[in-house]
Amino acid sequence: MRRTLLPLLTLLICAIAPLSAQGTDIVIKVGRLVDGKGGVAHNTTISVANGKIVGVGSRKGAATYDLSRYTVLPGLIDVHDHVGWHFNKDDRFHTSADGETPADEALAAAGNAYVTLLAGWTTIASPGSNADAGLRDAITRGVIPGPRLLTSLDPLSNDRLSPDSIRSIIRRRKAAGADFIKIFASASIRDGGKQTWSDEQLAAGCGEAKSLGLHSMIHAHSVEAMRAATLAGCSQIEHGVFATQDVLDLMAQRGTWFDPQCGLVFHNYLDNRAKYDGIGNYNAVGFASMEKALPMAANVVRLASKTKGLKLAFGTDAVAGAHGHNSDDLTCRVREGGQNAMDVIRSATSLNAESLGLGSSIGTIAPGFEADIIAVDGDPTKDITALSRVVFVMKGGRVYKNP
Repeated sequence: MRRTLLPLLTLLICAIAPLSAQGTDIVIKVGRLVDGKGGVAHNTTISVANGKIVGVGSRKGAATYDLSRYTVLPGLIDVHDHVGWHFNKDDRFHTSADGETPADEALAAAGNAYVTLLAGWTTIASPGSNADAGLRDAITRGVIPGPRLLTSLDPLSNDRLSPDSIRSIIRRRKAAGADFIKIFASASIRDGGKQTWSDEQLAAGCGEAKSLGLHSMIHAHSVEAMRAATLAGCSQIEHGVFATQDVLDLMAQRGTWFDPQCGLVFHNYLDNRAKYDGIGNYNAVGFASMEKALPMAANVVRLASKTKGLKLAFGTDAVAGAHGHNSDDLTCRVREGGQNAMDVIRSATSLNAESLGLGSSIGTIAPGFEADIIAVDGDPTKDITALSRVVFVMKGGRVYKNP
């Protein structure tokens, strides 16, 4: 029975989206426009043709979509989302040992992608899994609905690799279709977060990625790992729970992107403890470490947002249980991390697009950009929780949610 349902479920997902195909002449009436660059306009229109924004400004005539009651923004971007992570049929965190089929895994990932899209996230980066490639390509072809997806494929984590081996693996990732490179330079926060890759290994990995035109995303918690990754010329550092002002200043000087998580990932693990407990380092020590990390993570956001010249990206590290709740970390950044709401919005739109090398095509509402457009109930520049009340979602000119 279970196998016979899989094709039907796939057809169901395809049938419910999109609500409309790409239009050749779509006009959206806007009450409040937040453009992703820090600009705000009122009582305006957005014109869309063939999946692109072709005009922003007053346009007379009937509107295809009347969003005059809402705030309209660019589609949100999450640069760290583990879209394939899910809970299995026993409501436990899925691992390779639980007997799921590839079809089970694919359907779970597709479901995560769909709820993420409906929550207003039109682009995500997954660091990563080889299975992401099939999902990315299916979304691109329009086979299933989901955010535009970039993936590192499998990350590099083996701290025994020689520099030459690291370079060879990265070349293979590029050939296999990786959109960027993910490297673990430190242990998990559940294992203390100490540096695991040497300075030489990081230089080899990030140098090779750069030579191939690939962005390098580095998992690093300790100050030592963050400093080593920065000096190695790596593109972006994730997490950084133990960051200090000195290392943040160094990152700003070197132009290194920083993506600290504020609280969603830790709260999600703690709220779903029974579904993770006993698997790998999800144990008493690990959960205690995550509880301890909560105030530290918010404080790092506070430090980072006040560091002059630091390029601040936005990624949630969404794992099983967190998909579709990505905006909770935006709220955390404002309420607990003290970051300015407009700066948070810019991080999740135009700045994230820039960090991914897509700054000229997504993350901004302006002529020539992809028609990735969402609407929320409320004004997120004054109440950041409005970003959790998404009522309209358009990606590439296709509407997936409409009030």
